[in-house]
Amino acid sequence: MLKVNKLVAQGRGLAGALLKRAATVDLDWDVRQKSRFEATDSAGRRLGVFLPRGSVVRGGDVLVAEDGSLVVVHAAPQPVLVVRHCSAHGEPSDLLRAAYHLGNRHVAVELKPDHLKFEPDHVLGEMLQRLHLVVSEELAPFEPEGGAYAAAPAAHVHGPGCGHDHDHEH
Repeated sequence: MLKVNKLVAQGRGLAGALLKRAATVDLDWDVRQKSRFEATDSAGRRLGVFLPRGSVVRGGDVLVAEDGSLVVVHAAPQPVLVVRHCSAHGEPSDLLRAAYHLGNRHVAVELKPDHLKFEPDHVLGEMLQRLHLVVSEELAPFEPEGGAYAAAPAAHVHGPGCGHDHDHEH
């Protein structure tokens, strides 16, 4: 078993040519939220992943094995409920209400401008349907929000092609 104990978030700083040649591993959310797990990569190698406690692996992250080899993580499609506003009975802002109710129940939620995703729960799905939201079952990658205490995203770098300007500090 090949031991893995390092993670490079989104492969930052790694050469694109190295990432293209790297093995891959498809992991669902239940596995990616653990700091210790076993998996098999696309090269057929058994991986023993031992990351610092509390680590969360995201799709696009790169695992570094003890032999220096790289493994790119893909968020595996998994069953999810997808919530969208009902164009006949509601407004896009209804998703805010849905996000509030799911957060109030401490449900891991992926937030997108036009939809929400969460792991299947028929009781919550029915509650959202009663709020006139459209709930469908799909098979899709799941990347829930990290929460208020999760590591901050990388700082935005301004430069050519950035497309906007800020007059305040981040």
